[in-house]
Amino acid sequence: MKGQLKITQSGLFLDAHRRSECSFVSHAHGDHIARHDRTIATQATVALMRHRFGARRLKEALPVAYRKPFGLADLTLELFPAGHVLGSAQLRVTRNGVALGYSGDLCLEATLTAEKAEVVECDVLVLESTFGLPRYVFPPKHEVLRLIRGFVDNALSDRMTPVLLAYALGKAQEILKYLGEAGYRCRAHPIVHAVNRVYLAEGVALPNVELLGPEGPGPGEVVVVPPHLSRSSSILRIERRRSAMLSGWAVDGQRGFRGADAAFPLSDHADFPGLLRYARATGASRVLTVHGHARELAAALCKEGMRAEPLVEREQLALL
Repeated sequence: MKGQLKITQSGLFLDAHRRSECSFVSHAHGDHIARHDRTIATQATVALMRHRFGARRLKEALPVAYRKPFGLADLTLELFPAGHVLGSAQLRVTRNGVALGYSGDLCLEATLTAEKAEVVECDVLVLESTFGLPRYVFPPKHEVLRLIRGFVDNALSDRMTPVLLAYALGKAQEILKYLGEAGYRCRAHPIVHAVNRVYLAEGVALPNVELLGPEGPGPGEVVVVPPHLSRSSSILRIERRRSAMLSGWAVDGQRGFRGADAAFPLSDHADFPGLLRYARATGASRVLTVHGHARELAAALCKEGMRAEPLVEREQLALL
């Protein structure tokens, strides 16, 4: 994320990655948060940011409920679920009767641990483009989860420990909930376990999940660890292990997933067809694509008969 998005003639930034006077934060992943003077986000996102920064280091935060419009100077703001991770939100900003929708990171298929995404009707749409290439078509989530469960069962039947590599916020909780509710005993790496506690405090149950301690997993247990810690000492001590990466990028195969025995396209983003459908469903007369494959997605939307263009990466981009 190079450029920063800002509503013109206002102090409101959108997912500013550096400290700002006031920023809407769509969700609590590290590349979308900063210690702003004032943060506008959902309650769950604020809680996750406090976990990340510490309560004292997070300045004024305004927790906002979904679908509850409120005013900010001459702007009317309203948040809607984005389906990406717990508390993730889209934003609609209205000024002088013109509504701008900002998707943030978006997942259109229902997940087990995040609020289901809603379509934000708007005049102008700012649409994330992470998987904005035609080759990114994800299988139905229930099929991906079934394949992951098969991987786990095969490892356990071979008396090996399944190690699932999943991002600590979002993906880890989804696979833990899926497996835990199916009766599997799971161990979460301490970084994942700390995020789990925030989810539990926000009302998301994660049964059959315990902390991965120094003693390691027991027989028949599944381990979930962040990908960047797949070679940490706590994992390397598990002599008989079989690992799998859970990521939308698995559509490209196992390339880039060094050391993983398998990769499954479990994603918390919309795929290419989903982005096209969503853009049309909003009713927007203009679509601005950002981040990821913004140019390619804009070109595809134009071929669909929509007015679309990528936002050029500058230091600051003004909207509305």
